[in-house]
Amino acid sequence: MPEPLARKIVDQLSEDIAAGRLSPGDRLDEQGLAARFRVSRTPVREALRELAATGLADNRGRRGFVIAEVTAEELAEMFEAMGEVEALCARLAAHRMSPFERLQLKEIHRQAGEAAGAGDSDAYVRLNEAFHDVIYRGTHNRFIEDMARGLRRRTAAFRDTQFREPGRLGLSAESHARIVEAIDGNRSEEAFSGMREHAAAASAMALRSGLLRPSS
Repeated sequence: MPEPLARKIVDQLSEDIAAGRLSPGDRLDEQGLAARFRVSRTPVREALRELAATGLADNRGRRGFVIAEVTAEELAEMFEAMGEVEALCARLAAHRMSPFERLQLKEIHRQAGEAAGAGDSDAYVRLNEAFHDVIYRGTHNRFIEDMARGLRRRTAAFRDTQFREPGRLGLSAESHARIVEAIDGNRSEEAFSGMREHAAAASAMALRSGLLRPSS
């Protein structure tokens, strides 16, 4: 996990990529980024390594880092993989979550519902991450948990753009409600299908953004 300064840089650059302010092939200049974020080059380098690890940047060695090209087809495949893994997490969590973890999940969902009602997308994005994270932990399988987190990091820049769409916060919160009810009721197959549908909706919203190029 990157240090706080590096995490801030990663989050901002990911948002710039998703919003189209950075395009495939654009060079990520260490000195320029250090000046922009008013930090030393150390957190910038860490941030660039993290972007490369998630597939959003390419390390060209001595030529430095550039924004990677992600096609619509590639992103669809990543979302499909993420949906299947997250659905598996929900299925296992329905069986394995402790009572305390179930309370955590319900409390995070309650807070996210309030954020959605207030139209606070920043708070909702943060709580959405916490929501999925507690489900990953609820699998009690660290290999599946790590796999889910890795896929989530790779799609983050594109996934979070959906929350800028009118009404999307409420729809996401409603989808979460069905997942919470299924997990809390030990209904594993319902949790599986609910999470898969939830991921498919996020994928559709990201692919409709128009920021990705079709493969050549």
